[in-house]
Amino acid sequence: MYLTRFRVNTARREAKRLFGSPHRVHGAVNMAFPELPSQDGHRPRVLWRLDRDHPAHTHLFIVSPSRPDLNHLVDQAGWPDADGQGWSTFGYADFLAALAEGDTWAFRLTANPIHHIRREGDPVGTPTKRTAHVTPAHQMRWLLQRQEACGFEIVRKPTDKGVTEEGDAYELVVRDHNRLQFGKSLSPDGKDDVRFVRATFEGRLRITDLPSFHRTLTHGLGKQKAYGCGLMTLAPVR
Repeated sequence: MYLTRFRVNTARREAKRLFGSPHRVHGAVNMAFPELPSQDGHRPRVLWRLDRDHPAHTHLFIVSPSRPDLNHLVDQAGWPDADGQGWSTFGYADFLAALAEGDTWAFRLTANPIHHIRREGDPVGTPTKRTAHVTPAHQMRWLLQRQEACGFEIVRKPTDKGVTEEGDAYELVVRDHNRLQFGKSLSPDGKDDVRFVRATFEGRLRITDLPSFHRTLTHGLGKQKAYGCGLMTLAPVR
């Protein structure tokens, strides 16, 4: 497994065009590998996430079973004439092997929080419909409901903080959330557009089940993984 970080040259017009569409980024990430791993759900897959921490500091993160070649991204959206390779790739397997149950980490996760509902008035037996969570409170609850199965628990705040809502009891925030709509075909009427809500979570977690947590880090969490969702990264707690 490998973790790759690519810094985007946000001043380039081609970079703005490329990273303005998750569908284009999906294609560019796939082109980094001669052969893509199977997406049968049993083996790790390619995950990616775009972090915009500052207008001049945008990074593409990729977790993958094999080492990527991002020369095409350097040509399109990097600094092709600068010294150095243009991206950094780290061995991820040793990091995963060093994790232990009970460890506490800071984390960042971009995900697609959804639930399945039947609308009022739908006939009995009507199939449920996938619907996005659009408020930070519901998005936090979505993640909290999945933490046990994913091998971690969000760290709780001290009980003397006087919390008033469920999400306030945890070391967890929704840093940004937005609705996305983009085309992936030549359909002029927009009927084939992809539409979903994306939210970025930050906080602190404690590992509770190592095999399940390894799967979360290498297989992703939630839907829309092809479009920049599902990748969780860790950092030491300060």
